[in-house]
Amino acid sequence: MATSLRCFLRSGKQAVLVVARRGIHRSPPAALQVTVRDALNQAMDEELERDERVFLLGEEVAQYDGAYKVSRGLWKKYGDKRIIDTPISEMGFAGIAVGAAMAGLRPICEFMTFNFSMQAIDQVINSAAKTYYMSAGLQPVPIVFRGPNGASAGVAAQHSQCFAAWYAHCPGLKVVSPWNSEDARGLLKSAIRDDNPVVFLENELLYGVPFEMSEESQSKDFTVPIGKAKIERPGTHITLVSHSRYVGHCLDAAAVLAKEGIDCEVINLRTIRPLDVECIESSVMKTNHLVTVEGGWPQFGVGAEICARIMEGSAFNYLDSPVTRVTGVDIPMPYAKILEEHSLPQVKDIIFSVKKTLNV
Repeated sequence: MATSLRCFLRSGKQAVLVVARRGIHRSPPAALQVTVRDALNQAMDEELERDERVFLLGEEVAQYDGAYKVSRGLWKKYGDKRIIDTPISEMGFAGIAVGAAMAGLRPICEFMTFNFSMQAIDQVINSAAKTYYMSAGLQPVPIVFRGPNGASAGVAAQHSQCFAAWYAHCPGLKVVSPWNSEDARGLLKSAIRDDNPVVFLENELLYGVPFEMSEESQSKDFTVPIGKAKIERPGTHITLVSHSRYVGHCLDAAAVLAKEGIDCEVINLRTIRPLDVECIESSVMKTNHLVTVEGGWPQFGVGAEICARIMEGSAFNYLDSPVTRVTGVDIPMPYAKILEEHSLPQVKDIIFSVKKTLNV
């Protein structure tokens, strides 16, 4: 009897501890963890449901659920007319998408990688970007060109280019480059609703990365305005400006530098064109130092444009040292892993550039 009672009490105590522990895990989290892939999928799903003029086309987007599973489940839900598998012909299906936009639809044109968009660059720039201007405002082209941009891993020179500066050079286009899940979801919804052609540059290495999303950002009405940057980390000593995957690198570098007493402000550009110069200038006027970080090549890059804007604007007089750029190396991407790592910005490169700029 005593033995049975002790066993009962012991098991009861363990049960209480288990419930208590599980209760902690059951408590509602402050924010939901959502991968960038799922955030993009949700955005397209909601916009397809919201507006019957929206449709998706591209290679393997339908029955295969997308090369990177970004369009997973959409073909089963919306069918062949709105989720369309195309032949391997970027010039062809990009032209179809532009024509559909001119006819009043709102296509989402997926490139399996933006490296392949070079096959269709005439459609993107000469047909999509310029028509609204050339028609004196009579013919809008509401289209989104989206897909992975920049370097992935082990895909060498022909599949590792960043097209942010290429497309941001062209008037008539809006160019968007999200970093986290909230960016991806909110900016894609804004891009689909926009009456202008939008180049939406994703990053393959970020697709599977989970980020916290607030309750507000999970609303069907949630959008992120195109053309507005976001301060991801406030700081007072130096400004780090970046976009896409390298925002995360900047935050990692800022965390390391904080232990050494260096307080970095990190700006997530979100949009490359139009560029939120006001946000950058305001930050530079506060910190008096600027480092730009990007994965693309240095010549005529995003960082180069930011340098020029700062020099031409009122923030120039607030700089205590020259602006420093951290970029990809000015070579075609090597295939060997160690050479690839040396060709792209690393956290240590950002830390070195910050200390060099601050002369510490």
